[in-house]
Amino acid sequence: MELKAIARRFRWVLLAVAAAGSVAFISRDVVFGKPVEAYEAVRGDLVQTVVASGRIITPQRLSVGAVVTEHVVRIPVNEGQKVRKGDVLIELDDKDERAALEQARASVAQAEAKLRQLREVGLPAAEQTLAQAQATALNARQQYDRMKSLRDRGFVVQSQLDDAQRSLDIAEAQLRAAKLQVETNRPTGSDFALAQTSLDQARANLRAAQVKLEQTVIKAPVEGILIARNVEVGDVVQPGKELMVLAPAGETQVDVMIDERQLSRLALGQKALGSADAFPDQRFAAELVYINPAVDPLRGSVEVKLKVPDPPSYLVQDMTASVDIEVARRADTVYAPTETVRDANGTQPWVLAIRGFRAVRQPVKIGLRGDRRIEILDGVEAGDELIPATNGVVKAGQRVRAVSPQSPSR
Repeated sequence: MELKAIARRFRWVLLAVAAAGSVAFISRDVVFGKPVEAYEAVRGDLVQTVVASGRIITPQRLSVGAVVTEHVVRIPVNEGQKVRKGDVLIELDDKDERAALEQARASVAQAEAKLRQLREVGLPAAEQTLAQAQATALNARQQYDRMKSLRDRGFVVQSQLDDAQRSLDIAEAQLRAAKLQVETNRPTGSDFALAQTSLDQARANLRAAQVKLEQTVIKAPVEGILIARNVEVGDVVQPGKELMVLAPAGETQVDVMIDERQLSRLALGQKALGSADAFPDQRFAAELVYINPAVDPLRGSVEVKLKVPDPPSYLVQDMTASVDIEVARRADTVYAPTETVRDANGTQPWVLAIRGFRAVRQPVKIGLRGDRRIEILDGVEAGDELIPATNGVVKAGQRVRAVSPQSPSR
């Protein structure tokens, strides 16, 4: 019986303690108000940004192709590989081109030999023939003069003088032919010019054969990255067909589409911070350099390009990236989280502030707007606690007390 009495007294004690705690908890809410999450207005520098996503691009792309029709025998590079200017991209079968090159070299050698023959053999031989013709003509002239003198004195008959005349005519004709032969073999002569022309043509054919052989090795015209490859070993390539696409190294840009409602905030030269989706923790600087004057009517957006002056090595063509474009900046101003301002797009925005443990509807004047923060020009001071609009339960005039959004409600 004594144990039962003790148990009853203990149970009554516990009930009394619990009741006292409940009364204390209820009294706290009655005195200090219902606990609600609230954000504090802050004074500091506010940056307004426009956020957009797009892709990494280079201002131009180069198509790499062949200028001869041949089989592909080797491709020493892969898609996505960085190449330097002059690196071999594709090698074509060059047997025919090498044979043509050897034939052209032989033609050059033959033309050079012909010219050398004129210079070293033809001209000296013609000069010797000329000397002989001059001597023969001189002798014939003297013989004719002698016969004419004798005929005038009656010592020889007319037929002998006629023979001397014929010998003289033949000698003078041979002399004229020898002179012409010398002239044609000299550097200003026709034979020499013809031989020089043949040599020039043979050398031009050699250069053409060399170029055609070089065209069987397709090299990178500039430094860059291969972003596409449309050829395999064994393929027959033809002039005009795109075999590879090269993104030249140099200026890197971010191409994004921005809602046309943001167009009034954009201006060339605005700074931005970008990040690649594949490397979200790494940021790079960018600058707005192009705003398309036309708006896409289907999407209601405008194309914008930002230059990346110092692109990190991990940025590659067509990589997805995001940018935060700084469109305005305000120093030493009061701002709060965007979700604390209600009817922000209306004519009379307001906040639900906590003042004296009571929720108070407070009209405000707002300034710069960002995705996460909004400037409050009037109606709120730094340190004021504001209830977010997501809390639709608390009404103006209700007794409340603020707790941090990161702290659990008690």
